[in-house]
Amino acid sequence: MYALGFDIGSSSVKVSLLDVKSGKALNSAFSPKEEMSISTPKTDWAEQNPMDWWINLKLALADVIAASNIDKKNIKSIGISYQMHGLVMVDKNGEVLRPAIIWCDSRAIGYGNKAFCEIGKQHCLGHMLNSPGNFTASKLKWIKENDPHVYKEIDKIMLPGDYIAYKLTGDIATTVGGLSEGIFWDFKVNDVSKELLENYGFDRGLIPTVEKTFGVQGLLSESAAKELNLEMGTPVAYRAGDQPNNALSLNVLQPGEVAATAGTSGVVYGVSDQLRYDPKSRVNTFAHVNHTTTKNRLGVLLCINGTGILNSWLHKNVAPGLDYEQMNHEAMAVEPASKGLLVYPFGNGAERVLGNSNPGASVKNLNFNHHARAHLLRAAQEGIAFSFMYGMEIMQQSGIETKVIKAGKTNMFLSPVFRQTLADISGSTIELYETDGALGAARGGAYGAGLYASLKEAFASLEKVEVCKPQKQHVEKLSEAYGKWKAGLK
Repeated sequence: MYALGFDIGSSSVKVSLLDVKSGKALNSAFSPKEEMSISTPKTDWAEQNPMDWWINLKLALADVIAASNIDKKNIKSIGISYQMHGLVMVDKNGEVLRPAIIWCDSRAIGYGNKAFCEIGKQHCLGHMLNSPGNFTASKLKWIKENDPHVYKEIDKIMLPGDYIAYKLTGDIATTVGGLSEGIFWDFKVNDVSKELLENYGFDRGLIPTVEKTFGVQGLLSESAAKELNLEMGTPVAYRAGDQPNNALSLNVLQPGEVAATAGTSGVVYGVSDQLRYDPKSRVNTFAHVNHTTTKNRLGVLLCINGTGILNSWLHKNVAPGLDYEQMNHEAMAVEPASKGLLVYPFGNGAERVLGNSNPGASVKNLNFNHHARAHLLRAAQEGIAFSFMYGMEIMQQSGIETKVIKAGKTNMFLSPVFRQTLADISGSTIELYETDGALGAARGGAYGAGLYASLKEAFASLEKVEVCKPQKQHVEKLSEAYGKWKAGLK
């Protein structure tokens, strides 16, 4: 038996095929091969056409099926991971009304801040609405105020993963996790927040039916089966936002466990069973994949928008002749702390960890006589690690200690400079695994469809491939550099 996992990112769509019996990936593919385009009609806007996700899903899936040489009748489940905080709007015919406003779009911050004050800081934080900030609910408020003709036509709102599930099954639904990431879910009453709906003037009818995170959420429709060249009736049995799903893919499910990613953006995600919050809402709490109304499993999420995108920018504009491995090799030739050069990676929209400010990326202490390209490449990776550490210090206030960080061996975690810097300044051991969001979604779907009897069984084959421990010889130098970096934020 096999299970499919779809990971709907803002850069690409990845598809993985899991052999359920062995627990190993049979094949994976992604599309497009270059980064998916993000439309930016105005400063701080970021939009994508939801059909682009569907088109690239089809292309990646076709590559996986072609390379796998299996009987498609043996694909018994589908799981979905998706970019969080996006807003897709459809009319009563299920037609998309306008491009999706995606996670890194900053236009709605003012609406979120206003609601935070009007609903009340203590209510928002105490009920785990975080602050409405720039999340999905506030993006919908922006539409209501600035595009009323579109708003009037909305029948249902969806997150990106809800839209993909709709395309697969024809059913419009969401999950508690999805509603919590959109800041619609009140954890104190275990329902959609009445106060938020009233403040924003939303009709509850805009919210889709709520399905369980694990379990059959719908069956592959006849039309989708023909379009994807799959079997009609295949169950869609799991969906989750990319960061809860990344934690799932690393088997991070219980209080005290921590996962991290460092792709376009960077995330540290710790699991807690306590309704605790950062008073400034710089880190946020969402329902984890195994959260229930009787057993709290909450994901405390630190997000830095500008991480891997900084490395990508350097690749394109500073080191176009090098691949990423060569960039890492060049950076490794420089001593830790990069001769005092400091890089701030905040160039990808408003940063939650900085109180929703948008300072832009910057370089400090550049000396034309002492610094070369290699120093810049290393300082950028150190700056990304410093931004992680800054957020992890805030996370400690929410009860998340980061003694061990689990991550997939991918993106920035492929870089010895980045992961060693992070280990040294945080004092954390970093464990790397051969997994990713699409494979995690495939395991989640297999469990949701009953192909695995438990999550423990689903992750029995997950293997640790590398461990990075703090090295004492560089801790003092890097800690001093981090102190100067942090002082430069003020």
